[in-house]
Amino acid sequence: MTYRLYYWDGLQGRGEFVRLALEEAGADYVEVTRGDEAAGLGTGAMMARLGSKDEAYPPFAPPFLQDGELIVSQTANILFYLGPKLGLAPRDEGLRYVANGLQLTIADMVTEAHDTHHPLAGNLYYEDQKDAAKVRASDFIDHRIPKFMRYFERVMKQNPASEDFLVGDALTYVDLSMFQLIDGLMYAFPRATKRFGTQYPKLAALHDRVIARPRIAAYLASDRRLPHNEACVFRHYPELDKTAR
Repeated sequence: MTYRLYYWDGLQGRGEFVRLALEEAGADYVEVTRGDEAAGLGTGAMMARLGSKDEAYPPFAPPFLQDGELIVSQTANILFYLGPKLGLAPRDEGLRYVANGLQLTIADMVTEAHDTHHPLAGNLYYEDQKDAAKVRASDFIDHRIPKFMRYFERVMKQNPASEDFLVGDALTYVDLSMFQLIDGLMYAFPRATKRFGTQYPKLAALHDRVIARPRIAAYLASDRRLPHNEACVFRHYPELDKTAR
């Protein structure tokens, strides 16, 4: 059955973490907001789902995934659901909870990356909080990126099954999400991440291995892969970027 992915058209955002898993698995899916409204798709279809007063347990916000009659919301929860179905979760059930914990930690860092350009309020424009954003971004570059990345680098080094992956002995959705996190940071903070490969060699190698995977490489070269932009989670504002200490 075809999966239906609901996320904002024109944005990678948090939906990209789900797209990467679907693309790597070669899964059959439809990006609802990028579809034809005449076929019951488009942004209006997503908004109708979000605003439904008849549906039990409506999602709060995108991304959310429809599989038959089931609606699964929240990025980490979607990936926890999809992982075993797509062959992108550890075979060991206990390690699936480890993977979910790592995914939630990635989600924490994504939120902090977003808050570098919206440190005061999500409803304010970036231009209304630029001074606060400079303070937040400086702290993020000097303290938060190293704290998170040192942790993830250590997780790879201490993985008893394989130092090539974050959890278990084969690629999982967590590895794909780590690629996206690193890719987003490199876009948003090119100066701060200039020495990423020497500072975090195992994570950098994982990033490059994901790019080289045939289905991911084909996806990244296609028009299905939306470009980074300044309406998204990871935004490049030169005034917020600086060389890491």
